[in-house]
Amino acid sequence: MALPFLFALASVLQVATLRFVDPPLSAFMLIRQFEAWGEGDLGFRIAYDWRDLDEISPNLPVALVAAEDQNFAEHFGFDLKAIEKARKNNARGRKVRGGSTISQQTAKNLFLWSGRSWVRKGIEAWYTLLIETLWPKRRIIEVYANIAEFGDGVYGAQAAARTYYRKDAARLAPAEAARMAAVLPNPKRYSISRPGPYVQRRAGAIQRQMRYIGGDGYLKRIE
Repeated sequence: MALPFLFALASVLQVATLRFVDPPLSAFMLIRQFEAWGEGDLGFRIAYDWRDLDEISPNLPVALVAAEDQNFAEHFGFDLKAIEKARKNNARGRKVRGGSTISQQTAKNLFLWSGRSWVRKGIEAWYTLLIETLWPKRRIIEVYANIAEFGDGVYGAQAAARTYYRKDAARLAPAEAARMAAVLPNPKRYSISRPGPYVQRRAGAIQRQMRYIGGDGYLKRIE
């Protein structure tokens, strides 16, 4: 009985602390670094450079919401309509689709590992609830924009902006932000610097959705 209680207490303290303290790295970053070392690539280094949300162009958080979670401002961490839609698609044998919100993805990337086990999903749900309870929405999108993987070993807005556009994250244009968001389903397969037809189409659709949800003005809804 003591172990679950200790885990719950430790995780609450962990999430509460990270509301105010910027994470020096994420679980996904650690895993990727150890994978590289395990493959003998001892020179591999994670690209990660934290930037507060005020130092990131508003185009990027708006693009992330437009691409991945347009109900971000309203839900409590779980988009039940998206989950039900995903369930129906999967039941019909269509391409597997997830219903993950930005809050869920933040919990997974920051604290956990990839996988589909029920244990991992349960822990992810717990961390998602903690994040939604202890962090404001603005903090959630700030952390996600900083830890999302935009290329192999390239994490966060600033590292991606410098790597692919040779500029700071504060200067990202709408088209650039949309292209960054377009690769997030699989940043190892899709490229920001060499966008194929899928990424180009997806980026165009994201730009339209950015305008639809209100552009820069959307961020006022989560302040």
